[in-house]
Amino acid sequence: MRMPEHLQRLIEPVVTGLGYELAGIEFDARARILRVYIDHPDGIGLDDCSKVSYQLSGMLDVEDPIPGQYQLEISSPGLDRPLFTIEHFERFAGRQVRLQTMRSLGGQRRFKGRIAGVREGVVDIEDETGTHAIPFDLIDKARLIPEFDI
Repeated sequence: MRMPEHLQRLIEPVVTGLGYELAGIEFDARARILRVYIDHPDGIGLDDCSKVSYQLSGMLDVEDPIPGQYQLEISSPGLDRPLFTIEHFERFAGRQVRLQTMRSLGGQRRFKGRIAGVREGVVDIEDETGTHAIPFDLIDKARLIPEFDI
């Protein structure tokens, strides 16, 4: 679930220019949805999404990076935020994550555990069976698992 680089180069300057962090980009080719995740230390509200949507819509209409029609969605990453970059894994070290790899690693493609650390392009995921060293380049999708103190 890498951010499409050509879209990131177009979208990131607009988002950061408005004072937000570009948390990630997904393009669902089947559903024709371009989903842009934005973040801010004070949180994200509807007005923030509207502001970014307005600016991005204009730029995307001019640049036309995606052939055909598609729907633009602007969203906060949410509690189960997707992790797109190795820096995201570093930032959320110690948190629970669910991830899927592009191919099997030791007979397994799905992992659920705590991010134990990141080193030289490898994400260490710790679960009840031990620590799994997962090359970042093989991670297809990853999301935080919300944790609540009760």
